[in-house]
Amino acid sequence: MTLKNGKKEIFVYEWPVESPKAIVQIVHGMAEHAGRYEAFARFLNEHGYYVVADDHRGHGRTDEKSLGYAPKDMFEHTLSDEALILETFQRKYADTPVVVLGFSYGSFLTQHFLARHGEDLAGAIVAGSSYKKDAEVYLGSAVAALGCFFCGEKKPAKLIEKLSFGAYAKGFEGGAWLSTDDENNKAYKDDPFCGFTCSFRFYSDFFRGLRGLYTPAYTAKLRRDLPVLLISGADDPVGARGKGVKKLYDFYTKQAGMKNVKLKLFENSRHEFLNETDGRAEKWGAVLAFLEETAGAPSEEPAAESSGSCD
Repeated sequence: MTLKNGKKEIFVYEWPVESPKAIVQIVHGMAEHAGRYEAFARFLNEHGYYVVADDHRGHGRTDEKSLGYAPKDMFEHTLSDEALILETFQRKYADTPVVVLGFSYGSFLTQHFLARHGEDLAGAIVAGSSYKKDAEVYLGSAVAALGCFFCGEKKPAKLIEKLSFGAYAKGFEGGAWLSTDDENNKAYKDDPFCGFTCSFRFYSDFFRGLRGLYTPAYTAKLRRDLPVLLISGADDPVGARGKGVKKLYDFYTKQAGMKNVKLKLFENSRHEFLNETDGRAEKWGAVLAFLEETAGAPSEEPAAESSGSCD
């Protein structure tokens, strides 16, 4: 299906079930697309969960002709898209709990979502994430701004990609930081909607979004009793091999005073732990267990849907 946010059409995948226990809203990562979550979504379907996921701006079937690029304020507009999806399915399934699951780039969108829409959520899963408040964010912002000015905002930001993803690949044989699963890594490489280089404008907006996290204004808006699961591979370089995820846990529990935050790290797992076949039952099971704790009873039948060098 597609949803229209202003003049922009957003492509949304649905994996439906009748009388769902809850709706799981997946927020995918950078340089990938929501269709990659089908197997995981079908697993959740088997346990009574309705799953929805959009292809973000600059990604997948939403922007297949301009992968890696969206006009100014892309990060904020993407948050607006996620809010529209939440509102749409809350109307369609009144009184049905919604749990948001954000992965990687989507996990940072989800961190913002906690502050803006925490009262509307039954819980949140922040996967493949980290606590990003360091020199890397400010350096990235500066490089992205210079790139937009001197090279053009649509130019692929290969320098930023090299500084970030190149660093992630260090220490992994063949640079396979993505996952321990060779088939998954190959599928990602072969997917035309994956692995593209994002633009300087994309990164400029992304780093601006990161700078908005963990501030006093952000912290004040967090719902203290919201159930949150922080979940990652212990060898994920995005989460600094667990250190960044633990910093994020400390922020939410100690600085923000949130009372219902859990941390789960999977040993010998990397960034895309959900796509690793080794230990899949444990990994998918951990997500399912959190959903079962937060979902509540199945809902009634759905209500009537409203219309409503730069290289």
